[in-house]
Amino acid sequence: MTDPTLDRTELPAQLSEQWDAIAALVADIDENQWRTPTSLPGWTVFDVVAHVIGTESWLLGERPPPHDPLTVKTDVSTLPHVRNETAVFNEIWVDRLRPMSGVRLLAVYREIVERRRKALAALSEEEWTAHTQSPIGQVSYGRFMRVRLFDCWMHELDLADALGVTVDEGGRRGELAFTEFLGGIPRVVVKKGGAPEGSRITFALTGPLARTLRIQVAGRAGYVDSFDEPATVEIQLSSGLFVRLGGGRTTADEHLDEIAITGDQELGLRLVSKLAFTL
Repeated sequence: MTDPTLDRTELPAQLSEQWDAIAALVADIDENQWRTPTSLPGWTVFDVVAHVIGTESWLLGERPPPHDPLTVKTDVSTLPHVRNETAVFNEIWVDRLRPMSGVRLLAVYREIVERRRKALAALSEEEWTAHTQSPIGQVSYGRFMRVRLFDCWMHELDLADALGVTVDEGGRRGELAFTEFLGGIPRVVVKKGGAPEGSRITFALTGPLARTLRIQVAGRAGYVDSFDEPATVEIQLSSGLFVRLGGGRTTADEHLDEIAITGDQELGLRLVSKLAFTL
């Protein structure tokens, strides 16, 4: 069955809307605001936008700009938050773009995403379904674009949080991005959260992406529609906090008054404390 969240008409349209949402957030900020720290280690508002430019430029077949000889050259591989080759790639783009002003960066961003819109529109069905390398391994190009939507949606939240503004985290764009995010949750509750065999875990999410997630550990962890027995633990929190915990943007200890745990308290606390997997 065709996955409706990978529709080659809707997904590029939502990705295009997502790019516009990022541009709108930074369109009227001043240079000091561009340099506001975000929850991402070492990155400012400027750096987050530069990162999006870097990835979309790479997808257009471009290389990072040359190092500015008037700035000190940084070995980005030595930065404490850089742990793999993907992070090195990301940091190189950000580092090379930092000498720009925020106004110039936004102009480059708009030019790059406009070219990406045209490139997506020109893709054939065969190209959309062909397998390609992505941050999550070999997947169809369409699936990679859903990963891109999630990444850009998450960065919209990063920018909004840093700038102290509220954005709509729901809607169809949020639903598609959240679908990509949710795919990693069953694995993380076992691999990082240590949920034992036989566990029945409920996440009761409130807010713009409200839903009830039921995960059963039976050989492997997976979503189920219902449990045959009561849940081992039920964790209630907002969808916004859930995605920020999963993205490593904050910690459960900072939000214990926003999390309600019923059942196995020890397991529940461990799960929300070990939820980060996308940073």
